[in-house]
Amino acid sequence: MRKGIYYSLLPGETPEEKFAAAARFGFAGVEIPTLGSASERSRYLEAASANGIKIPSVMNQAHWASPMSDPDPAVRAKSVEGMMTSLETASAVGADTVLLVPAVVKPQVCTYQEAWDRSCPEIAKLIPEYAARKVGIGIENVWNKFLLSPLEFNRYVDDFNSPWVGAYFDVGNIMAYGYPEQWIVSLGHRLRKVHVKGFKVEDRTWCSLLASSIDWAAVMSAFRQVGYDDIITGELKGDGDTHDARMINISTDMDKILAM
Repeated sequence: MRKGIYYSLLPGETPEEKFAAAARFGFAGVEIPTLGSASERSRYLEAASANGIKIPSVMNQAHWASPMSDPDPAVRAKSVEGMMTSLETASAVGADTVLLVPAVVKPQVCTYQEAWDRSCPEIAKLIPEYAARKVGIGIENVWNKFLLSPLEFNRYVDDFNSPWVGAYFDVGNIMAYGYPEQWIVSLGHRLRKVHVKGFKVEDRTWCSLLASSIDWAAVMSAFRQVGYDDIITGELKGDGDTHDARMINISTDMDKILAM
């Protein structure tokens, strides 16, 4: 397994500065946001390559403002359009996965069943083009009140009957209502990518990785049990008084976790 970091967390203002920082702090990969132009995509790829950094995944930007579970077909269409822009980004930079929050359950707007029924057809529209580009759709578990058990998550993914739809599993997010090692074993071959962050269960606060309530040894054992050997991407600020100190904290903690 290799360690990565999300782009916006890195110090620097330009892609060149941020990818250089990723290399300096020992990260092998950087997940990037969706980029809207060919020139941006080319610049990010050149900056990454110049520093020996891979871009394994792209974070879709449209799924919160325009969720695929929205009652308005025009909003759902905008979400699909956003995922197509994410696909163009992934194809240009060599990423093999796009992160997607599939639905958001809301009172008086979207029930749990509606979230399921509305989002599935929209994702299905994307699969042929994603498959043609050999880029996967990674469904992420977030606090969106949807897909709240691993068995249900498995069914949601499996119903697409496509190797191009899988799970983008967030170890920290799941701590609010489950045990990540149990989810990992259940998700198994469906795992496409992984986010890590620290979470303290007792007071429900975010924290550094090794200060969290997460049983990292159990998590790493579960990853090895199911054969996950891809990148693990940090999505947290880290501890420290300076930006560099926070990056060192994240990188050092991830080294210790990966060695467990």
